[in-house]
Amino acid sequence: MWWKNSVVYQIYPRSFADSNGDGIGDLNGITAHLDYLQKLGVDVVWLSPVYQSPNDDNGYDISDYQNIMQEFGTMEEFDRMLAEMHKRGIRLVMDLVVNHTSDEHAWFIESKKSKENPYRDFYIWREGKDGKEPNNWGACFGGSTWEYDRETDMYYLHCFSKKQPDLNWENKAVRNNIYEMMCWWCEKGIDGFRMDVISMISKEQSYPNGEIHGGSSYADFGPFVCNGPRVHEYLQEMNREVLSKYNLLTVGETAGVTIEEAKKYANLDGTELGMVFQFEHVDLTVGEFGKWTDERFCLKDLREVLNKWQTELEGKAWNSLYWSNHDQPRAVSRFGNDGPMYRKLSAKMLATCLHMMKGTPYIYQGEEIGMTNAYFEKIEEYRDIESIHAFEDAMERNIMAEEDMISALKVISRDNARTPMQWNRSRHAGFTTGTPWIGINQNYLQINAEDALQDADSIFYYYQKLIALRKQYNIVVDGIFYGLLEDDDKIYAYERILGNQKLVVGCNFTDKKVDCTLFDNAEEGEELISNYKHHKKGILKPYEARVILFS
Repeated sequence: MWWKNSVVYQIYPRSFADSNGDGIGDLNGITAHLDYLQKLGVDVVWLSPVYQSPNDDNGYDISDYQNIMQEFGTMEEFDRMLAEMHKRGIRLVMDLVVNHTSDEHAWFIESKKSKENPYRDFYIWREGKDGKEPNNWGACFGGSTWEYDRETDMYYLHCFSKKQPDLNWENKAVRNNIYEMMCWWCEKGIDGFRMDVISMISKEQSYPNGEIHGGSSYADFGPFVCNGPRVHEYLQEMNREVLSKYNLLTVGETAGVTIEEAKKYANLDGTELGMVFQFEHVDLTVGEFGKWTDERFCLKDLREVLNKWQTELEGKAWNSLYWSNHDQPRAVSRFGNDGPMYRKLSAKMLATCLHMMKGTPYIYQGEEIGMTNAYFEKIEEYRDIESIHAFEDAMERNIMAEEDMISALKVISRDNARTPMQWNRSRHAGFTTGTPWIGINQNYLQINAEDALQDADSIFYYYQKLIALRKQYNIVVDGIFYGLLEDDDKIYAYERILGNQKLVVGCNFTDKKVDCTLFDNAEEGEELISNYKHHKKGILKPYEARVILFS
């Protein structure tokens, strides 16, 4: 299981690097920056979708699984990128989006034609009830999960946008087509799949009404869709038909996952997936208005979640480790301090905290240089379908003041992660010579890759060192995790044990110096990494992180 020793770097292609000046990142832009990734030391690239798509949800609405979106390039350019990655010892994990397709996919175009069409049952069609939708479920991007089709006088299910109809996994022909497509990509030489909302592929077949909470017009579909009745059966079948035949990294995005479910998805027998993404630590501030809040997390809550996943999966399943991705705000803005005084220190602290845990770490593009939230001031600056729909819904229902909703978007919107990669100080941060598809974060003059590469003390080189430590010390990969200082509201600390070795990790999550006796005998061990050059006995400085190995 090579992926246990690996570090994964996520690329959101639309925002990574534009090679042709159209303002949109592309495959050739990625190929041009592979030396940068090799220098960083990552082993794997997870590439967000590059398949043909109308782009209703930035590529997560796929109209052809075996073609490349024109804006991103050609299949020949994809093949060249893959070959160049492999030349540098970098493997490629593709995004697999098979809970739904685009409504412009050939299967759905056929499915809509008539109730007798051979592709009708590739999707989930239901009769209405009393002139209304089949049930009261609400879609992730607003409105009902059901869209009426006048031609056949029926509704189709879409858990996300109405342009993303859900596939009917109960239909064996659907599953066989998906497995065939996956094998096609594996034969091309890719090295794994990140599986989008894979926990949602099996639905409760009675499609019952759900409970409506918090003044919403619709019910949460989660209890009937997430971790559904046949999901493990389907994934075991996928494993037999595809995954077990290739040497792949597989990670499932598993909305609503519990520890017990995760032990099934990512069991060490390898009958389903290699690991899953859980969301408890990034959902800590979910409240009355769902994710839309500018509240900050509490360290005790964060520790409780992360420690639980570390300890309860020990010996039973493998963890994935992440602070941010294309659906989450920037790590240093959310969990650290993105002000000029502490941005570098807190970014390094967060990196230390995550990379010394047990599991496979994921770095989201720009995280390694400490990119921050965009803090857009106006709704017109946003491009994300989820953010725009949430804003419109809040205004329409008058449940939040406009300034409060903008404040929440600044903190939590997915677009914070989607502003273009900041390469240098040139116009548009070196991302494009054209007009970027979304605004550039205006701090690119202070935060960019070129400057980071010229600064020996940069966040980039700190990440490089963390990645190297994973290769050098087995305890980082295999050591058993034990939480320390579990009642502390300022310090996150833990140890890893392997044989007679002990790794002690301490991270100050505040901008104040705090008392800490964890490292009073540090001279008896080996300091593997720290974000301060000099230490003071009995305290941790603001955002200080230390890792000591005792043998």
